[in-house]
Amino acid sequence: MGSRYLSRRILQAVLTIVGIVLLNFVLFRMMPGSPDRISHNPHASAAARAALRERWGLDKPLFPDQFIDYVAATAQGDFGESFKFKGKEVATVIAGRVWPTLILFGLGELIAIAVGLILGAYSGWKRGGPVDYGGNGISLILYSMPYFLLGMILLVIFATTLGWFPTAGMFTLGMTYDSFADQVLDFAHHLILPLAAVSLGLIGQYSILMRSSVIETRGEDYVTTARAKGISESRVLRGHAVPNALLPTVSLIGINLGYIIAGAITVEVVFSWPGLGTLTQEALEARDYPLLQGIFLILAITVVLANLAADMVYGRLDPRVRT
Repeated sequence: MGSRYLSRRILQAVLTIVGIVLLNFVLFRMMPGSPDRISHNPHASAAARAALRERWGLDKPLFPDQFIDYVAATAQGDFGESFKFKGKEVATVIAGRVWPTLILFGLGELIAIAVGLILGAYSGWKRGGPVDYGGNGISLILYSMPYFLLGMILLVIFATTLGWFPTAGMFTLGMTYDSFADQVLDFAHHLILPLAAVSLGLIGQYSILMRSSVIETRGEDYVTTARAKGISESRVLRGHAVPNALLPTVSLIGINLGYIIAGAITVEVVFSWPGLGTLTQEALEARDYPLLQGIFLILAITVVLANLAADMVYGRLDPRVRT
């Protein structure tokens, strides 16, 4: 991979992160309300509120004092203390909620990529046939349905009506496990429905994009040449059409990470899954600005890095973008 291409992408990522840090500082200070009022004590005196403002550094000028303190603390990984979770550092609170979201959406992405690409590839390759009509129809339905609707449908059918799965949480409350295996099984039992909602919500877009890409590659010269050589249809699809049709999906996978928090909020709230989505809702309700700043910053930087990785992979797969 060319050094100029790599340097240019890294520079763009760094500048984007700098812009995110600035936006993160300004955005949450433009929100209505004042953090010093979130003491859950309506009878707090003016002196007590002034002490809180001094403790949180809100008595200083916004620029440059608060901004310099914010940048210096952020560079050290210090996001301050949470208003809602009193006495806890924001980084500690977020760290406790990251893994449930990573497990849920990481597995959901992997399942959606595998199923969506396979379904889209065969739908595009068998264009106009039963597989295409069925696969494309299912993909369009799934693509048009929001996460919360899928989650509610799954809850009504498989949790409320059939009673096969629990309706909320990550573990059974108050349950004592005889072994680690029992705990894992209980976790998996709670994971199935939210994981299905995430996977089904993502399968549609991967399938639709892959189908259109495969349809485009069917008329390419290298596919015609492979067929003329007598290579079987399945080998032409796997060895020639699919590798070239995968290029657009690389960008889509990176872009999808930008929608994780939106999906996390809806899916995790529906299933009461204790991840970043429910944490964001709790922080919004409590106007916990430091916690919201930390969540926003971490997720935004993650999206930038994911898109940088996607650009690197795309540049490796398609040398034309490096010129």
